[in-house]
Amino acid sequence: MIKFESVTKQYGKDIALGQTSIIFEKGKITGLLGPNGSGKSTSLKMMAGLVKPTKGFVTVDGEKVDRTIAKKVAYLTELDFYYEPFTVQNMIDFYASQFTDFQNDKAEKLLQFMKLDKSKKLKHLSKGNRGRLKLVLALARNAEYVLMDEPFSGLDPMVRNSIVKGLLTYVDFGKQTIIIATHEIDEIEPLLDDVVLIKNGNFLAKQNVEQLRENQQLSVKDWMIQQFDE
Repeated sequence: MIKFESVTKQYGKDIALGQTSIIFEKGKITGLLGPNGSGKSTSLKMMAGLVKPTKGFVTVDGEKVDRTIAKKVAYLTELDFYYEPFTVQNMIDFYASQFTDFQNDKAEKLLQFMKLDKSKKLKHLSKGNRGRLKLVLALARNAEYVLMDEPFSGLDPMVRNSIVKGLLTYVDFGKQTIIIATHEIDEIEPLLDDVVLIKNGNFLAKQNVEQLRENQQLSVKDWMIQQFDE
């Protein structure tokens, strides 16, 4: 599991997270939801060992997080960055050289599913196709934890729903934990086991999605609106 213990993160005078605590259970797909600037990206970066807390601790399976946590954590950034001279195949080869859990056969299947041409240079791909490649690189790893920051934001709305559903085929539910930070609530709701709400750098609430539907007759979006209005 991933645990935040009284975590605070400050950038100068700005507080990104404010002495907040939460547990993300293993073996689930969890949606981390909140408005822009709420602390979603900072939270994921802390889990990935890319950002250190100002105060408090973040642990993964009891291990204090630092850069070496990348051996068990795959991270998909929200940034649209790429190496201009690289082709799609170059990126696959690079990831395979960096991560021992990278599965080339799985990457090949994902490339076909995403309809990506391995010979194309990244600078010639559309933003949407670069977004598809980022999904391939993250999901081709056999990492225990997969963290995805706004993974569907650049995708064409016409194909986004089919891609979101299709990704379930490439997740090993017995071994992997997925945390998705996003505002694309409607598309990802069918995937989710749990949802966590974050606002102004604080984890407000956590809920099981099935219980929301059965016990409260609420969609995730309706529950989110209800929580923010309280």
